[in-house]
Amino acid sequence: MPQLIHQRFASLRARIGVSRRDITPDLDVCAKNWGAARHWFATGVHRRLAGTAMAVGPMSGGPPLLLISLELGWWRTRRDADALRKAVLDATGLPEANVIIHLTHTHAGPVLDSDAPAEANPDTARAYLAALADHCVAAAREAVGAMQPATMIFRNGRCSLASERDFVDPADSKRFLTGFHPGAPADDALLVARAFDDEGRTLATLVNYACHPTTLAWDNRLISPDYPGVMREFVESETAAPCLFLLGACGEYAPAEQYTGEVLVAEQHGRELAHAVLATLQPMRSGCSHLRYDGAVESGAPLATWSAVSQPANESVRAAMRAVDLELKPDLPTLAEIESMLAEKPEGFAYERLLRKRRVRMSFSEASTSVERIWTWQIGDAVLCGVPFEGYAALQQELRAAFPARTIIVMNIANGILGYLPPVPLYEHDIYTVWQTPFARGSLERVIAAAKEGVSALLNA
Repeated sequence: MPQLIHQRFASLRARIGVSRRDITPDLDVCAKNWGAARHWFATGVHRRLAGTAMAVGPMSGGPPLLLISLELGWWRTRRDADALRKAVLDATGLPEANVIIHLTHTHAGPVLDSDAPAEANPDTARAYLAALADHCVAAAREAVGAMQPATMIFRNGRCSLASERDFVDPADSKRFLTGFHPGAPADDALLVARAFDDEGRTLATLVNYACHPTTLAWDNRLISPDYPGVMREFVESETAAPCLFLLGACGEYAPAEQYTGEVLVAEQHGRELAHAVLATLQPMRSGCSHLRYDGAVESGAPLATWSAVSQPANESVRAAMRAVDLELKPDLPTLAEIESMLAEKPEGFAYERLLRKRRVRMSFSEASTSVERIWTWQIGDAVLCGVPFEGYAALQQELRAAFPARTIIVMNIANGILGYLPPVPLYEHDIYTVWQTPFARGSLERVIAAAKEGVSALLNA
């Protein structure tokens, strides 16, 4: 009988190490993440925030890839994101292409801003950023030092937590609101990976899913990782290993039920995703990536019998960066113009919007274009693409379509966050993601093209 082997899971053979740090801030660090919030500081902690580092090194030796996932919100300026990344690069000596620092994007965490206003207690913000750098450096070194031979397998699943959130205002058809759009489809793709040591023990899991963690909003007064942290703790209780959440391209996705002060809703969302993750993980429990045909058995029907087996896994581990030149909006206000508007001391959400606009503008020169970077990694049969934007789902959908034979992981807010990337048609509308972004129409499409080129070049290197 000829041997017939079927690969059911993408795989990786590499040296893998993981490390975890508690990155929960003290309550004197500003936590005002919503323009509608009336408080600057949290009064307690819902669940503690985790920072997790995973090092993935080639079996043959050489510099590893280093992925750090932080249960934090977003960088207010490019400078702070770059400073943290530089600290990790300097401490590890790794090439720039080999390090990705990712934020899970909770909206109930500390404000990451060394240039915070006086009301935000800026000294504590700067102290927190310094401590965060120390945590990341220590976790990075520990993860690299813990690397051991391991096999990672990947599987696609589904979760219905995410919903479309670009919603036409029922009271004004020319305006879009950011909130649940009933009846609109959403990308429900879930990607899960599980790493095993050579004794079959789980070393870590990865969860890649596209849905804004905006459950807890202006009425919430607790530090929280939102649903990703709830999911992480649930999965870790079942696997006895660290879990890293990687936020997908979710520019237009969020839970249908959100903007609440009730942590029970975040718990509900986290458990929904956790159950989908565990269901996806279940067939991977043995660590066997293939099925072997064992022949026919005659019964009431002639039965084909298959057994789960392991086969040599793909050992490719490599990284690349690709530059992409993006146009800035022609009507983008200068920093001086924004400062002048702030000097008029607007109140409430208008003040918050100007502060955010100022922080975004500080990340760019007065030039008409900006050269940005995207990161592509090959990890066995899988490809990871990290971008420093809030890309719409077309980014992950088009990469999957372009490389159907590959397992694709797309991450927003990787090595910084510079603005939304909405598709061209939305630039005709009054919608938050368009007036928030500094990038001109067509930028999402240029990033998608660059990502495709980067993945092709990496796979063909």
